[in-house]
Amino acid sequence: MPSTLWLILLLPVVSLALITLLRPAPRWSGRLTILAIGGSFVFSVVAFFEMLTRQQAAVAAHQEVEPVVSMVPWFQLGKTSFEVGVLADPLAAIMLLVVTTVSLLVQVYSQGYMAGDPGYRRYFAFMSLFTFSMLGLVLAPNFLQMFIFWELVGVSSYLLIGFWYHKPEAAYAAKKAFITTRLGDLGFLVGILMLYAYTGTFDFHQLQAAVKVGALGGAVLSTAMVLVFMGAVGKSAQFPLHVWLPDAMEGPTPVSALIHAATMVAAGVYLVARAFPLFQAAPTALMVVAVVGGFTAFFAATMGLVMSDIKRVLAYSTVSQLGYMMLGLGVGALSAGMFHLFTHAFFKALLFLAAGSVIHGAMEQDLFKLGGLRRHMPWTALTFAIGGLSLAGVPPLAGFWSKDEVLTAVYHSGNGLLLALGLLTAFMTAFYITRAWLLAFAGEWRGAAAAPPLPPGYALTPRPSPTGYALTPGPTPTGRGVGGEGVPAAGSEAGHGGSHGGSPGAHAHESPAVMVVPLLILAVPSVVAGFLGLPGANWFGSFLHGEEESAAEGIVIASSVVLAGLGILLGYLTYGARAISAEGLTAAFRPIHALLVNKYGLDDLYGWLVNRLYVGISLALAWFDQRIVDGLVNLVAWLAAQVGRGVTRTATGQLPNYALAVFAGVVVIANVVAVVAGR
Repeated sequence: MPSTLWLILLLPVVSLALITLLRPAPRWSGRLTILAIGGSFVFSVVAFFEMLTRQQAAVAAHQEVEPVVSMVPWFQLGKTSFEVGVLADPLAAIMLLVVTTVSLLVQVYSQGYMAGDPGYRRYFAFMSLFTFSMLGLVLAPNFLQMFIFWELVGVSSYLLIGFWYHKPEAAYAAKKAFITTRLGDLGFLVGILMLYAYTGTFDFHQLQAAVKVGALGGAVLSTAMVLVFMGAVGKSAQFPLHVWLPDAMEGPTPVSALIHAATMVAAGVYLVARAFPLFQAAPTALMVVAVVGGFTAFFAATMGLVMSDIKRVLAYSTVSQLGYMMLGLGVGALSAGMFHLFTHAFFKALLFLAAGSVIHGAMEQDLFKLGGLRRHMPWTALTFAIGGLSLAGVPPLAGFWSKDEVLTAVYHSGNGLLLALGLLTAFMTAFYITRAWLLAFAGEWRGAAAAPPLPPGYALTPRPSPTGYALTPGPTPTGRGVGGEGVPAAGSEAGHGGSHGGSPGAHAHESPAVMVVPLLILAVPSVVAGFLGLPGANWFGSFLHGEEESAAEGIVIASSVVLAGLGILLGYLTYGARAISAEGLTAAFRPIHALLVNKYGLDDLYGWLVNRLYVGISLALAWFDQRIVDGLVNLVAWLAAQVGRGVTRTATGQLPNYALAVFAGVVVIANVVAVVAGR
């Protein structure tokens, strides 16, 4: 297995090197990336089944499954040697499947979505870099190596969010994501350095051994794990560092599906799961995880209720579902949190790719300008509905089983407040995803009567495809072609891909097969993946750590199903049957609606803190440094210069003056000696 693990990690590096050095034709860049990630997927499947065999043998022998570790020397610092390597256990095997499966389907989808984009080759190079970084994070055997790949994932995300860097919104979103996550990463770094200072190791299993023998624990461990969790708060967009994720939707939709739904944002959840034995030994830190996760799930869901951009609805949904995962881990249910990560990866990637199909086919992403698309885009409408129902927790779809396993674990923890937050989140989730589907696919087209005007330098070029035309970029004033989402209107992806004359709604079209087929494939696990965690036959939990954590709780399941049903019903009555006036609800709750639309004012608050408080303190410190510190230094230099000038005046060159000075010195010394001797 070690050679298999190294191949999984290194194949994306090969594709990155070939694309960067050989600069093949754009189409071949995509094919090389797909081939490399396809190879990683195949080897991940092989590694998974090898781990499954080892797990079954360990269970039969009533032993814990031994992880597979392969290490090579890296460098030596004093007497301490550092190594790099790969580690595989059931947790890593599951994550490898998630990353490679979703990544492979997203790359196939991207061939259609990014067709004609001037940055096509660059896009797939960045995707190869991201996949390598994410796989390295999953396979890391110690905190140091994980932190390195953790930062590489952040760099890859920065490049992909800002892929269309000519858009000010994309450039801003990339910087916002990078800087915000750095705040959490600082805590992560300090936390792992604390662990190293007290144990002399970064290795996961050696740290667990130190906890077992009592060499690490108490306030030190609790503080270190809270700091480590700060990294997860940043990367997995938990409150209060969640603000970067909705803006990250400025990147291409396949990027949103891969990085901000299934893999990168799940890295924080994986971090907590990987260090779970350490968190278990620090109950205070584990409670922090639960409280932050539960509050984030509820908090983000409230904002998803009012968003008008189809991708931002899904973005806040992602933040909310990540909160669910953290909630499950925080109440001590490792398999529940990871199972929700597993199912969420499929149905959320499906939802994002279906949203990209809407944008590609209708040239619009504002929900209130869409409508009636189910007649023109039946496959997209169907797959979005499947992903939405799974997200809402409708039985027997995948999201139902994983969400209820989390809620059941919270119920067994005895924390009624966190359970209430989880159940209310389930209701709001069902409402906002029903609202999104009805606004996009039901009713009639509500957009403009004509297609948006083409930007300067662009033309409609006929092509043999389902769209009939391509939006072809020409030279811009800077001499560089630009293309992709958001060109016709700032902050919008409308206009990407194919274009057409007349009303976008009237001529909306289904996406090409290269985009539809990945949707249909992702729809399958969105329906059936939940059966791997059935109560009483929880294969997922058994594979993860050898036993099922908790049994089903009928009252919890019934409550969540009823609340999900009420959310769907309310959404239908408001946006489908129109029996309830959405405008009336908005007017009745206008202050709350304004607060939610304004995202609780947190972006404004953070902007004020940075622009006023942080910059103000920086300016004050700069003034203190320049005026006080530099002033004192300059004063000392001036005094030294004055003394020097005074001494210089005594150097007259006259011998009698020097003799007089020597005589005066002798007299002074003689007097001092006499006084001392007299005492």
